[in-house]
Amino acid sequence: MKNKKSSEEVALGVRRRVFEHSIINNGGYLSQACSSAEQLSWLYNEELNLGDSILPMTPKDFDGVPSINNKNYITGAGYNGPSKPELDRLIIAPAHYALVAYATLIEVGRMAPEALDMFNKDGSSVEIIGAEHSPGMEMHNGTLGIGLSTGAGLAMGRKIKGEKGEVCVFMSDGELQEGQIWEALQASVHHGIDNLWGIMDVNSQQVDGAMSDVMDVGDIEKKINSFGALAIEVDAHDINAMKEARKEKHEGCPLIILARSSPYQGMSYLKKRFPRLHYVRFNSEEERKEMNLKISNELEIEPIQY
Repeated sequence: MKNKKSSEEVALGVRRRVFEHSIINNGGYLSQACSSAEQLSWLYNEELNLGDSILPMTPKDFDGVPSINNKNYITGAGYNGPSKPELDRLIIAPAHYALVAYATLIEVGRMAPEALDMFNKDGSSVEIIGAEHSPGMEMHNGTLGIGLSTGAGLAMGRKIKGEKGEVCVFMSDGELQEGQIWEALQASVHHGIDNLWGIMDVNSQQVDGAMSDVMDVGDIEKKINSFGALAIEVDAHDINAMKEARKEKHEGCPLIILARSSPYQGMSYLKKRFPRLHYVRFNSEEERKEMNLKISNELEIEPIQY
């Protein structure tokens, strides 16, 4: 399923939707939309070999966990298309990027715009922190760092079965503070899991502030390469650069594209909030109005009515 819009147009649409939602709801994950819009837009719109969505345009409410009384439980992965041997699989590891993922699904025609009205509502599957039943999500990744491990296991299984489809893991740099991600890299290299690749949103900030203050992870590219994987750093807002990085051969090991991003790309007003950008809630009604006017102008839209 390929969209008729360019990936750059999709990315702009993602930022606009997340911004509108955040203004109306007195806060939201704005910085994640700033940093990752091009990455997710490129994945859905161009790079991944995904089938058409097999789930309703308007998501159904959460109908409970899998059980003997709920045998028809489905995950949100159906919005990424069917699970077939020849198709790719996408794992969205940082579950707090859910709002950005939902906006992307809408922009590429996989989900209805009305779905965002269900965001974080009681009983809704459109969760604020994406769960395995949330649109676009294949599994629960609320614990950062487990996405790459899951993706590696899935990719290894697919390789053993001779499936042509690859596994892509979208990650965030904060996950590098978890040991499990390094174990996953080590295991992937050891087992030659080269049908696995990832793209990491390197925006240098996390819930408690700048990563350099919370726990500096050093030279990410050098570290990953030292584990035997192939890491390539690019500008996260340059889609052509990501395309070129994806072409790199990585026989016998996974490829990790380090997408160096800005958490206020397209919304420069947010720079005054850095590094406290994980979830932007307005400090006052005056700030909300000012942000509405300044960022609307930058995104070339009319101020949001709320």
